[in-house]
Amino acid sequence: MDSDPFIGHPPLLSDGRVEKRLRAKVPVYLARTKEPHTSERTFTRDVSPHGARVVTTHRWHSGDEQLLTPLTGEFPQMARVVYCQPRPAGGYYVGLHFPDRSVRWGESPSK
Repeated sequence: MDSDPFIGHPPLLSDGRVEKRLRAKVPVYLARTKEPHTSERTFTRDVSPHGARVVTTHRWHSGDEQLLTPLTGEFPQMARVVYCQPRPAGGYYVGLHFPDRSVRWGESPSK
């Protein structure tokens, strides 16, 4: 019996994402869940309700958990690292997924 694993799932975008990301520079705090007293103030590059791409000075590993707190009035959010890529200007881009709930980033992302 053949079954289609994508039946009942939202269609993927051309880059493999389910949700479209919006370019937005949102200030956030990042903290490791195992070391919450050490946090980094930084910003996002793009966002979606269930994920974000964040600029960071720390190297993260796929599967790491962190606490992301948007400084725009949203509650702290548990996030799972999906990828960590070096930035040409130094530091890293970290792709985050929010498995527990969606995040409302506001109505007007910056350019």
